[in-house]
Amino acid sequence: AVGSGSIGVRLCSTVEEVAEHTTYLLSEKHTWRSSPRILVEEFVQGPHYIAQIMGNEVIAIAAADYGPPPHFVFHSGIQPAPLTDDEYKRIADVSLSCLRVLGLGWGPTNIELRWTKLGPVVIEVNPRLLGGTGPQLVQLAYGVDLITEHIKLVVGDEWDLRERHSHIVAVRVLVPDRDGILDWIDGDSRAAAVPGVAEVKLCVEPNMPIVRKGDYRDRMGHVIAASPDRARTEAILQRAVDLISWSISPFPTW
Repeated sequence: AVGSGSIGVRLCSTVEEVAEHTTYLLSEKHTWRSSPRILVEEFVQGPHYIAQIMGNEVIAIAAADYGPPPHFVFHSGIQPAPLTDDEYKRIADVSLSCLRVLGLGWGPTNIELRWTKLGPVVIEVNPRLLGGTGPQLVQLAYGVDLITEHIKLVVGDEWDLRERHSHIVAVRVLVPDRDGILDWIDGDSRAAAVPGVAEVKLCVEPNMPIVRKGDYRDRMGHVIAASPDRARTEAILQRAVDLISWSISPFPTW
């Protein structure tokens, strides 16, 4: 019930798995032990979308992809999401109805949803800016700096949410496939030099221990690409990601 970045979030298929994971969450091994409550919710299948809202205006809807279950580790995202007009409207309508029901709508909000056979189903409503690269993707896609506009709102100035341009922006998170010691990681400078790459950022260094936790802390870095065309953006991103490589050695057994 307390946490962020998917820490402690796990897909459980049986009552026994729920009991086992609950025991872990309430144990001293788990990082977020500040709340004695456990949130159990239905797992809904379908594409994942994130609506970013300022006040009562939907600024952007992004698509997000996650790694394999049972964890929910963010792997990639694209802004704007490839939606039909009807899908966009239904996601926007559900998102704004959440604000009305919860009495929100003053400043920034991000709402996560999945598109199911019944349409959009709300996963989270967060009365804050989206974390990580969220605001950066919006700025690259539309030229709207949500952080600056939020500050304007706080200090009593008038904000400006008008789009300056329209680009397709995609992000890929670099995630390890094993635990161990990071021998080396290379190619970030070559990736950053690819035309259309907006950012390459690494958050690990050689000789660091890599221990996957099944949440946002697994990330080793990210690559962001932007262009006016979706296929071009995806090609730029893939080319840049392919230039980055690393080596992880198993932990010593002694």
